[in-house]
Amino acid sequence: MTDITTPDKPLDFIRQIVAEDLASGKHSSIVTRFPPEPNGFLHIGHAKSICLNFGIAQENNGVCHLRFDDTNPGKESVEYVESIQRDVHWLGFNWGEHKYYASDYFGQLHDFAVQLIKLGKAYVCHLSGDEMREYRGTLTEPGKDSPYRNRSVEENLALFAQMKNGELAEGTCTLRAKIDMASPYIILRDPAIYRILKSSHHRTGDTWCIYPMYDFCHCLSDMIEGITHSICTLEFENNRALYDWVLDTLQTPCHPRQYEFARLNINYTVMSKRKLLQLVNERYVDGWDDPRMLTISGLRRRGYTPASIRSFCATVGVGKRESWIDMGVLENAVRDDLNIHAPRVMGVLEPLKVLITNYPEEQVEEVEGQNHPQNPDMGTRKLPFCRELYIERSDYMENAPKKFFRLSEGREVRLRYAYLITCQQAVKNAQGEVVELHCTYDPATKGGSAPDGRKVKGTIHWVSARHGISARICLYDRLFTAEHPDADKERDFKDFLNPGSKKVLDNCILEPSLASATLADRFQFERQGYFCLDSKESQPGKQVYNRIVTLKDSWAKVSEE
Repeated sequence: MTDITTPDKPLDFIRQIVAEDLASGKHSSIVTRFPPEPNGFLHIGHAKSICLNFGIAQENNGVCHLRFDDTNPGKESVEYVESIQRDVHWLGFNWGEHKYYASDYFGQLHDFAVQLIKLGKAYVCHLSGDEMREYRGTLTEPGKDSPYRNRSVEENLALFAQMKNGELAEGTCTLRAKIDMASPYIILRDPAIYRILKSSHHRTGDTWCIYPMYDFCHCLSDMIEGITHSICTLEFENNRALYDWVLDTLQTPCHPRQYEFARLNINYTVMSKRKLLQLVNERYVDGWDDPRMLTISGLRRRGYTPASIRSFCATVGVGKRESWIDMGVLENAVRDDLNIHAPRVMGVLEPLKVLITNYPEEQVEEVEGQNHPQNPDMGTRKLPFCRELYIERSDYMENAPKKFFRLSEGREVRLRYAYLITCQQAVKNAQGEVVELHCTYDPATKGGSAPDGRKVKGTIHWVSARHGISARICLYDRLFTAEHPDADKERDFKDFLNPGSKKVLDNCILEPSLASATLADRFQFERQGYFCLDSKESQPGKQVYNRIVTLKDSWAKVSEE
């Protein structure tokens, strides 16, 4: 695989730790892991973790495991497993033979739980969830012991066997670690490590009806796989105490270390899987891959490139303190990438017909357009030009102000790569709407320059009415109008959904070269933005394009105002 990391950047604190561990001989090789729970589609925050974990492994000739934390069967599915693998591959990373599941270790995890019981370090507790929270205490007050805390080892072994054998009802009891109900770390106040869930698992079927809790499963899975650096986000910082307690108490043959970094927070969106699932289930969006969603599948369908997302993750960096990243940083990342690689084409989104009255009726000629004005190596293309054209409706104004440099009666503009034309008359329908412009062209200005040296400030794009192809275009904007839609505890985050986040334009006219466009292509529609074919809606004979991003950050101006 091509090296897609950025080793020339200064080391972040995690990479510094890794470098020191290698230099000191603490580790001879690096093993990281990306451990998603298959209960939803990955989002841009997961992309940061993917780039970090796979990136560190690649930079140090190590390996990164893909491990599915599939310990909650009621919320997990094969669909999510497949989508996660697709997303990681699409971002440019490969786990090779190192794909694992927590469910691979269910037998070993059960045996470790039995070992804790035998050590007197775990017990079966019949307190309800509410009672456990009541007994747990607060940050300023210690918890109190469960009445079931001092059961004998034999009784706990027998009860745990009953849990495993399905003899006890779901919710009647849990297996809890026996640590310290007065610990300053609430996570160490006898946390649950196993619960009864009588749900069929997508891999193990009905073999198990007890499932390990995340904090018990995760550290032991890391240990089994020989992970050297277990990297997670800051919300798991306090959980590190339990991570270490489990491994220390069981005296496991190796002890991975957990390191925490700040999660990715982007304004004008929500990053909670629960809230994203709510948007999907309640049909506020058109599925997990809706182009307005910051899921990786949504970004892919929108037209974002893997390189742009990797660049974005490198730009925001890895830190220890929570902060907010402006959505414009992500949008600029894809602009920067597409500005270099996307060929230029012409597309008219809201067509207005132009009739060049002094151009021969049957004549068709070709003008030459550059595929990328800043990159001559991308070559040129031929554009058919004839008597009838389409221009953008916004490029005509009936009573234009002095600084309007496009078409109005008596004004001259340059047609990109073609001729100078002058508007002579606007034709209106019965409702007074302008439906057609009658213009004349100057035959001596082919290529767009006047031999007499006269200056024309306006240049507009166009498409031949006879040769253009019809398309539907979806203009996407930010999904929320508020910077932090889930910050207001008095209101539902959905109250801030942007009603203008999707605008569909039918009967758009595109230059004929786009007839051969593929799903892999990205284009800059001159003066309009960057676009690509929609992977779901497009089909032979029906082109549907998504606007990936505008040419400029229009929200920056709104924010300033």
